[in-house]
Amino acid sequence: MLIVALVLVTGQYISTGSLIIKDVSLKGGVTVTVIPEKQVDLIPFEQSIKQALPNRDISVRSLSTGDTPSFVIAADIDGTDKKALDDFLAAVEEILGNPLTPENSTIEIIGSSLGQSFFREMVWALLFAFLFMSIVVFIYFRLFIPSVAVILAAFSDIVTTLAIVNLMGMKLGTGGIAAFLMLIGYSVDTDMLLITRVMKRREGTLFQRILGSFKTGMTMTLTTLGAIIVSLMFVESETIRQILTIILIGLTVDMITTWIQNVGILRIYLERKEKKEHHG
Repeated sequence: MLIVALVLVTGQYISTGSLIIKDVSLKGGVTVTVIPEKQVDLIPFEQSIKQALPNRDISVRSLSTGDTPSFVIAADIDGTDKKALDDFLAAVEEILGNPLTPENSTIEIIGSSLGQSFFREMVWALLFAFLFMSIVVFIYFRLFIPSVAVILAAFSDIVTTLAIVNLMGMKLGTGGIAAFLMLIGYSVDTDMLLITRVMKRREGTLFQRILGSFKTGMTMTLTTLGAIIVSLMFVESETIRQILTIILIGLTVDMITTWIQNVGILRIYLERKEKKEHHG
């Protein structure tokens, strides 16, 4: 699973020059928040704008519910290019059927350099979080193989989740990157539980200790998954929905990396260690 994920993420980087599909907040562009006078069907509305501007990356998302919900139109347009901006706004007005005014819309321009700056800062935060997590794990266990198992599981969760998110075509913003930061904590949590229970305790057999850890860990994970699924049913914010979706995918992947990959590595390590101690 990890190898396939690495191949997919590498392919994404080779073809696009980026590990993720960025939205306007990370690559720069123009967003228009519209409060329409009447109900607008966003799917055909988005298709019409894409047909009018076929060379642009455009997305439309809802912001709220009600009789006339507001929505956001995002496009990868250089805000300093007046002609491109005017063409975009004219297309929106034509398809919407009424002019954009300060009363019914707001326009936000995000420079490409600002978007890249956000992205770099978020990536550095992700790398530092992973680095410090690795240091804490090594200090706590002071054993190479168990520590590597925890770090490998966290790495597998992030890479596999990233590959799935890319396959889904999800455009990540700053909220999406923050979700991967949260995923590091969720991932390490169950792995630390597993290794602490199996290595620090002596009662019962190795299999019994693993089984006890599995019951506790799965209870934690399934409880969190249940809360996320319920939240997805009611949350309206697209940013929060993206964060919850990424964590949902990550926790599902974590069940495999922890209870198959990590348990396998740990069991082989401890069984060999016990054999050496017995023969010694």
